[in-house]
Amino acid sequence: MTHTSTDQPAPRASGAVVPVLAFAGIVVAVMQTLLVPVIKDLPQLLDTSPSNATWVLTSTLLSGAVATPIMGRLGDLYGKRRMLITSLTVMVVGALVSAFTSALLPMIVGRTLQGFAMGAIPLGIGLMRDMLPREKLGSAMALMSSSIGVGGGLALPAAALVAQHTDWHALFYGAAGIGALAIALTLLVVPESPMRAKGSFDVLGALGLSTGLVLFLLPITKGSDWGWTSATTLGLFAASAVVLLLWGVMELRVKAPLVDLRTTARPAVLFTNLASIMVGVSFYVVSLVLPQLLQLPKATGYGLGQSMVVAGLLVAPLGLTMMFTAPVYARLSAKYGPKVTLILGLLIIAIGYGAGLGLMSAAWQSLVIAVVLGAGIGLAYSSLPALIVGAVPASETGAANGLNTLMRSIGTSVSSAVVGMVLANTANDVGGVEIPTMHGFRVSFLIATGAVAVGLLLAFFLPGRRPAARPQLRASSEEDANVQRAEEVLRGFRGRVLDATGTPVARAKVTLIDPRGRQAGATLSAEDGSYALAVPARGPYVLAARATGHAPLASAATHAGDDRAVDMDLSLPGETVSAS
Repeated sequence: MTHTSTDQPAPRASGAVVPVLAFAGIVVAVMQTLLVPVIKDLPQLLDTSPSNATWVLTSTLLSGAVATPIMGRLGDLYGKRRMLITSLTVMVVGALVSAFTSALLPMIVGRTLQGFAMGAIPLGIGLMRDMLPREKLGSAMALMSSSIGVGGGLALPAAALVAQHTDWHALFYGAAGIGALAIALTLLVVPESPMRAKGSFDVLGALGLSTGLVLFLLPITKGSDWGWTSATTLGLFAASAVVLLLWGVMELRVKAPLVDLRTTARPAVLFTNLASIMVGVSFYVVSLVLPQLLQLPKATGYGLGQSMVVAGLLVAPLGLTMMFTAPVYARLSAKYGPKVTLILGLLIIAIGYGAGLGLMSAAWQSLVIAVVLGAGIGLAYSSLPALIVGAVPASETGAANGLNTLMRSIGTSVSSAVVGMVLANTANDVGGVEIPTMHGFRVSFLIATGAVAVGLLLAFFLPGRRPAARPQLRASSEEDANVQRAEEVLRGFRGRVLDATGTPVARAKVTLIDPRGRQAGATLSAEDGSYALAVPARGPYVLAARATGHAPLASAATHAGDDRAVDMDLSLPGETVSAS
């Protein structure tokens, strides 16, 4: 069954759409952070061994990693709002399953279902792209992207307070409650996007990617329990490499793949995804180190002796600062482009971790580190969806952002495994209890600084800035891998598509054909008929336009190759007898 992009105009979003979608992102973060305050008590609470208890956390990670790109693709095909509600519903069911049990297996099942909420982030970004006017899109995507940090920052002290004063099952009732509220608000406020990708769902591709991801993430999360050089760990890594390689070969041959690897291989997408892994690593290190440092008793000589709740409150500014950087990001990005804001964010993170190496001796210093890192991570996270959205067709937004969110998740998973291993290997044994050392904390911060350095290197490889002077983010072609967007257009053609009476024609396909007769770019005209296309080089071109109910048009045009946009309106001939 083939689904095409609808000819309906995208519904105009009300002012409440952005807060509601950002709230869905916060729900995801709450679900992820929920059990952090009780991690060390899980073996007793579930009456099981420490290695079995870690499956409660691992299961959520694995299901989230699998669900994110799959829900993104399903959203592109069958409706992003529909899949957003589906993701949140599965999460609520999972939270209720966990709320009613103290046994290991049902808890793992519940937490696996909760992982489906991870799909909400790319689906929310996709809905924003399809519906929001161009001047609001940058700050909205930044808020959605940073909502996971905001939710984490707010959930940590709240979860600590609940865990300290009530039955820990109340955490799951709370998660189910806010999940249900997010579903209700989405149903009330968020319209469905009419944008649809072509093709059918790639079931084999979904199974292949899921298998490869599980085989890859399982040894990362369990390697410290199994041994990093054990046959099981190495065997799973090898199996993962084989499965993902075969999956990649298959995806390149499928007509409607789960992930368009040709699009993913573009420098703008590839380097953004690789940088996302590094941002994920840097985000998680501080979340793992600061709460432990704050809660260790002062008798250790370096612990800061704070309660679970105070530690949570001191780390909370990490998420809150991320939220406040969203409007700052929008202004910086409009002026300098998302590549510059990503580099700036990574530089601030590097300063935060560098300063953190010397600022570990007082509680207020942890607060300073949290604020600085929150600002940097907020800027970096906010840049990622803008870089992705600027490089892929609108029909692939959900899947592409799903893959980007997955890359961040892989970063946090790798970070969790590596820092966990470092802290375990440098810990002191005090009366049978492993106590993390200051050396371990400093090595963890150095690892994060190294990840940021790699992220900076990758960010410099991103394509240079093309100013966002006239953004037209909703215009796209589902069929063309070389879609150009108006926010990228400085050197090219721009204008409006009009009918015989001079009325603007929305969603007309405008194709740029180079002197050799090859397609050099394509876009869809906006609601006001405007279009914009960048040219790869100077020379003669043909601009071809077609729209339902109109005869096609081809106009010759020449570009001098200088940094300017040539204005050129395209007037379509009168209506055809048979509309196709």
